[in-house]
Amino acid sequence: MKTSFLTICISFLSLGASAQISQADFANPENKYKPIPLWFWNNTTVKETELLDQFHQMVGKDGYGGCAILPFGQDFKPEYLSDDYFNLYGKIIKEAKKLDVHLSLYDEYGFPSGSMGAINADGVPRFMNKYPDATIKRLDKVEYKASSGDVFEQVVPAGKLMSVVAMDTLTKSRISLKQHIRSGKLEWKVPEGAWKIMFFVCVKDGDPNVDYLNPEAVKLFVKETHQAYYDRFPSYFGNTIIETFFDEPTMYRAKGRMWTEKFNEQFISRYGESPELLYPALWYDIGEETQSARNRLFGLRAHLYAEGFMKTIAEWASAHGIFSTGHQDQEEIANPVSVSGDLMLCGKYMDIPGIDKIGGGRPTELFYKVVSSSANNWDKRQVMSETYGAMGNISVKTLYHIAMEQYTKGINTLIPHAVWYNDQNVTFLPELSWRNELYRDSLPVFNKFLSRLNYILQQEGRHVADIAVLYPIESLQGEHVLDGELGFYEGGVIIPNTDYTHISALLTDTLGRDFTYLHPEVMSEKCRVEKGLLHLDNQVNKETFRLLIVPGVKTISLSTLRQIESFFQSGGNVIFTTQLPEKSVEPGRDQEVKDKIARILAAGSSASGKAFFIGKPAPDALRAAITESCRVPDVAFEEGAELNYIHKELKDQSVYYFANLKEKPYRANVVLRGKLKPVLLDPHTGQQVKVTYKHKNVHGMETTTVVLPIEKNSSIFLIDNIH
Repeated sequence: MKTSFLTICISFLSLGASAQISQADFANPENKYKPIPLWFWNNTTVKETELLDQFHQMVGKDGYGGCAILPFGQDFKPEYLSDDYFNLYGKIIKEAKKLDVHLSLYDEYGFPSGSMGAINADGVPRFMNKYPDATIKRLDKVEYKASSGDVFEQVVPAGKLMSVVAMDTLTKSRISLKQHIRSGKLEWKVPEGAWKIMFFVCVKDGDPNVDYLNPEAVKLFVKETHQAYYDRFPSYFGNTIIETFFDEPTMYRAKGRMWTEKFNEQFISRYGESPELLYPALWYDIGEETQSARNRLFGLRAHLYAEGFMKTIAEWASAHGIFSTGHQDQEEIANPVSVSGDLMLCGKYMDIPGIDKIGGGRPTELFYKVVSSSANNWDKRQVMSETYGAMGNISVKTLYHIAMEQYTKGINTLIPHAVWYNDQNVTFLPELSWRNELYRDSLPVFNKFLSRLNYILQQEGRHVADIAVLYPIESLQGEHVLDGELGFYEGGVIIPNTDYTHISALLTDTLGRDFTYLHPEVMSEKCRVEKGLLHLDNQVNKETFRLLIVPGVKTISLSTLRQIESFFQSGGNVIFTTQLPEKSVEPGRDQEVKDKIARILAAGSSASGKAFFIGKPAPDALRAAITESCRVPDVAFEEGAELNYIHKELKDQSVYYFANLKEKPYRANVVLRGKLKPVLLDPHTGQQVKVTYKHKNVHGMETTTVVLPIEKNSSIFLIDNIH
């Protein structure tokens, strides 16, 4: 019997708007708050007796709250999606139900999601074998030089012709040559000029993964994978099986030129005109229209990706009573246009937006706020991180350090990577189970710690921060080109003056200031200005900002800029950094952008708000501008004693989580806006900690000064009005 999405929202993970944090529940959270690790069924024949024993140990000894089963490797048996496979899978489901723990439905054999075993598995491209026309497509450019006065003749390249354009490389003048094609051959008399003739064709790439841009193709993948589990275990969906998990889809496949045959039709539907004359902008400067053209082309592709894959899976999950989560590959690339398209937008259609912190030396921590802000923008309750894989046997202290940083930056669901069925053949250390002597004694305590973080930070409530930062996707799209010098895996192109991750790190890691990225779509459609405040009007996550930072951007939409100007004129404060906007997403409107920016900066600190331009954002300059803009901040630290933190407001409680990631104990005053009755709870022990505080009126506002005692490499909750 089908379980409705409403039922799961009531029965699982939903605490209700009236839920109250209690010390007793905090000390010993329910099973539903325990972390659910990836469990690799790896490179061996999996047997029922050992499976059940391992599962009992994971739940009983390690303190996990279930698992996400991940078939993996060349030698995995029984065969993926066979009757024997589902028989073993069903044994774990039934055992999980008995133990009152949960399963996350991993949707692939190996990874990335989309091939049914072709990669990191046995190499069989099951999806491509069954649906050869539903796999990834690629956009190719075939170009020629043409001499003035000649008759240019060329057979049209194989594939679906998306556009054929002649461009004068000196004047940037462009002409569509489609009408000059007869019987598969182009014939055109070349006029005066320095002409380049370009064919743009969409072809089958040969990659075994599903066409992520095509929802009909993704539905076929869902039918073969997700639906196969539901057909066998329908009564467990929404109670024991609580979510589906996709892993590392990406647009860097197809040489970073992933495309779809219906792109032009989708473009016409969205913009009311053909994109054919814009195609050269994907590779070249086409003049004043370049940034606008790229925003429409790359912007549409990002929407097709988010709607084709993420939205299709989320709709299936909702119809079958579970949540959808997962993450992209290469999230730590500052220019996401050729990898995730638009990393914030990817979370729009997921119930639980996600990221992974995998491998050493990958600066994923710079992007936690992108994914958690995506959840904030589109009113999602949870934010997931798959964490620790491919880091080697890291220390227990590192386990805690990474988790604490993630949770202060908005993540509230950590999926440990991983427990390995065959612990003698671990591909990506660490192996996080009772069998690993490095973690055997620490895992139960660590998982209890994570459960306490989940118990408080998964509660329904709103994120609180004074500062909004514009997510610069429009500028990144405006400067991106295909076949860039970095290669598709690394994002293709370094975009000059891109400083948003630098601003993020300065705010959270240096200045002790939390913030929310605002996506341009959300800025225009979900925000309103009132009396010097910028309001994000969600049903639950209703944020109010006193300061807007516009990081280095060259290109911006007029709808976004109008909101910024309105905010400033009403008394709001704006900081621009590194690069001022000068180009418009809308074609032919660049001068309006320049005029609006000039008006804001010329006004300075008039009757409107305050406006600053910081050409080289450094801690002191940014601190000074923020201090001038926010006289009584939500959270204020002593200079030099800043912490990472997050602040949420529940129905009638304020919750602060502070992490001391330093190698020395923390003893300093922290000033909180509002008159609070604080209680300190230690997530490492589950105990209440003695607190000293006092109230004071500052600039007409009530504040509470708390002396925070936090041990080195440790953390603490401050709860107002606890019961």
